Amino acid sequence: MTSLATRKSQLEGRLADLKGRLVGIEAELDSHHAVDWEDLATEREGDEVLEGMGLSGQQEIRRIEAALQRLAAGEYGYCVKCGAEIGEARLDALPYTPFCRNCAQ
Repeated sequence: MTSLATRKSQLEGRLADLKGRLVGIEAELDSHHAVDWEDLATEREGDEVLEGMGLSGQQEIRRIEAALQRLAAGEYGYCVKCGAEIGEARLDALPYTPFCRNCAQ
């Protein structure tokens, strides 16, 4: 069984990684200054991908921060909907999940 300290460390590590990636994405988005229409169109396509990655990263950050709050409150590992204990395998796959397998469906 994974300890809460290990889970907290995993969540904090992932959070730091995501925040670092978002900084990189923002820098990349700010760096485009093409004047050629073809280059601008290519950059815009790439920007859309980066923006999607950024939004996905922001959502995961919010989930991780909520999980860290539940950890601090002593509520981590229990479903926020039904109160049942969340299975170890589910927490291994989705350490920030607030729901047990049954409530997530």
